Amino acid sequence: MAVVADQVRFVYSGIRVRNLERSVRFYTRIGFRVIRRGGFSHGGKWVHLVFPRSTHRLELNYYPKGTPFYEPFHTGTEFDHFGFFVSNPRRWLRSMIRAGATPVVGFVDGPAWLLYVKDPDGVWLAACGPSTPGSLPNLIPSADATAFPSRVKPPQKRARTRRSAARPRT
Repeated sequence: MAVVADQVRFVYSGIRVRNLERSVRFYTRIGFRVIRRGGFSHGGKWVHLVFPRSTHRLELNYYPKGTPFYEPFHTGTEFDHFGFFVSNPRRWLRSMIRAGATPVVGFVDGPAWLLYVKDPDGVWLAACGPSTPGSLPNLIPSADATAFPSRVKPPQKRARTRRSAARPRT
């Protein structure tokens, strides 16, 4: 049984970075816009960015030495994971295992339940869902508000009308 499409959204691709602020500067210089920053209870930090007219996010992940996901960088280890927002984390995990994924780790971090699995080639997939029903109502803002700002029409300027003052002509 596959996960129902409206219950799962492919939201972002995560990469590991050595220096978070340097990476944020680089990606904003090439056109990305920071839309959200956060941290994990295990000490890692993340930043979500969007590119104009795209709904997909780039997640920059920084894991300091001593945190569970830290590992020294080697060529090819920069990719971190593909990220999904799911309405039911338990159901997502079961469907991933049935499809052939291997569970890696899962934990609750505040209102979010984060689950990680590996595909048959070892690529990590992450799911973020509510730790309790309704605990993450605004985790993922709508694409229109973040990635398509040009779709939101600015307020129309009113045409100026001159008031005709009743002035006596001389």
